[in-house]
Amino acid sequence: MQRTIFNTPIVNRLLKSLSLAVLKATGWTVEGQLPPEAQKSVLIAAPHTSNWDLPYTLMVAFALDLQVRWMGKSGIFRWPFGGTMRWLGGIAVNREQSTNLVAASVQSLREATGPLQLIVPPEGTRSKTRYWKTGFYHIAVGAQVPIVMAYMDYSCKRSGLGPIFQPTGDVEADMARIKAFYAPFKGKNAQQFEA
Repeated sequence: MQRTIFNTPIVNRLLKSLSLAVLKATGWTVEGQLPPEAQKSVLIAAPHTSNWDLPYTLMVAFALDLQVRWMGKSGIFRWPFGGTMRWLGGIAVNREQSTNLVAASVQSLREATGPLQLIVPPEGTRSKTRYWKTGFYHIAVGAQVPIVMAYMDYSCKRSGLGPIFQPTGDVEADMARIKAFYAPFKGKNAQQFEA
C-alpha cells in the first residue's frame, strides 16, 4: 500500500498531537470512534462546501487514529503539489473523464492488507448541487464494507464519525435515509449544502 502521512510512524504521532492541539485551540470537538467492523470502510464526507474541509478532515482523521485515503479533483494533484497531496492520502479524480473509479476503489479496499477508510464527498464538488453522486454507495457495496457517516458541522464546530450504514441495495431509499442524517449539519458555506 502507498505510504501516506497516516502510516508514516514518527510523523503520524507528531501530527496527531498537533491536530488535537489545533482543534482544541480553535474550539472544535471531535466525536465518535471507528468501530472494529469498520476498519475497512467508506466514509461519507459531508457537507463539503469549502477548501477548509480538507485540513480539518485530516486533523480529525489524526485525532481518531484513522488510516484514510480521500478523493480530490485532479487539478490539485498537479506539479508542484501532486506528491504532497498523494502523501496526504489523496487520490486524483478527473471529473472530465468517465473512468472506472468505482471498480478501482473496490479493488483497493479488497486488496488492502490493513485498515483503510476511503473518504468520498457525495456532492462531488464544493459548489452547490441538488443531487448527490452514488459512487460512495457502489464502492461500499462492491467491496462489501460498511459506510460510515462522517460529518463536519461548522455551525457548532463539531466533527466526527456518526453511525454505520449498511446498504440494503435499494439505492433510492438508502440515499434518502443517508441525506436525512446529514440534513441538520451546516458546512462552512452553508448555502451550498443541500441534503
